[in-house]
Amino acid sequence: MSRPELQAPPEIYYGDIEATKYTKNTRNQQIQADMTYRALELLNIPPEEPAFLLDIGCGSGLSGEILTEEGYIWAGADIAPSMLEVALEREVEGDLFLQDIGQGFGFRPGSFDGAISISVLQWLLNAETSHPTSSPPHRLNRFFTTLHSALKNPSRAIFQFYPSSDDQIQLITSCAQKAGFGGGLVVDYPNSKKAKKVFLCLFVGGGGGQQQIPKGLEGEDTEDSKVRFERRRERERTRDRSGKRKSVKDRDWILRKKELYRKRGKDDVPNDSKYTGRRRKPNF
Repeated sequence: MSRPELQAPPEIYYGDIEATKYTKNTRNQQIQADMTYRALELLNIPPEEPAFLLDIGCGSGLSGEILTEEGYIWAGADIAPSMLEVALEREVEGDLFLQDIGQGFGFRPGSFDGAISISVLQWLLNAETSHPTSSPPHRLNRFFTTLHSALKNPSRAIFQFYPSSDDQIQLITSCAQKAGFGGGLVVDYPNSKKAKKVFLCLFVGGGGGQQQIPKGLEGEDTEDSKVRFERRRERERTRDRSGKRKSVKDRDWILRKKELYRKRGKDDVPNDSKYTGRRRKPNF
């Protein structure tokens, strides 16, 4: 994977050291993993169906690792060069883009089968300058309009974010609806101050606003709720001593990935054969 041209924009939230510390923090890893699995659940892509996903605000690739493990091809966009540098060092499998999402995307129409975003959307509510194009409504409109174009019909986009007021929620949802999205809010554990999580579940096509918005999780974030993330903890046991995940790429995964690349129009996808995915015997 080629390295992106990283030229620092004014909105830099992490230096190199901070980006590395954030990524290695085990609590951050757990929180990111839990919310990513929940976002994938809300995305509702049929099992075993290959998909090309967009990770908005991908950072150092913590969510992207899970997308790879689940068998998805993905691309990630982030505004912080230091975070993308860490992602490159960690050799994540997604294509990475340095991008201020408030300026919108330049992807081809219908490029992605879905999108997720963890803890990012609220940053679009910050106005960096007094110029009209830096106002939150302008940035939100540009973001949602270009995202809607980049998604296939039908598809979904799931955003976990931290609104600070009902007015912020109203502004975000109105801009999304103006861009053509259907959907609405999904709130997990609404009665828990600690565990409450807000997700914006947006629909493209497939009935638009006629689609049923998923229900939020109820009660407290107890041991019962943590069972749904048992797969993530099981994967943690597959890490080798260097801290890297052991390969989980079997023949079916490789075939799905190659087929998706062919659908995306790549010319250099190797042909399938009886040797595809076969493990080489060690040489002694």
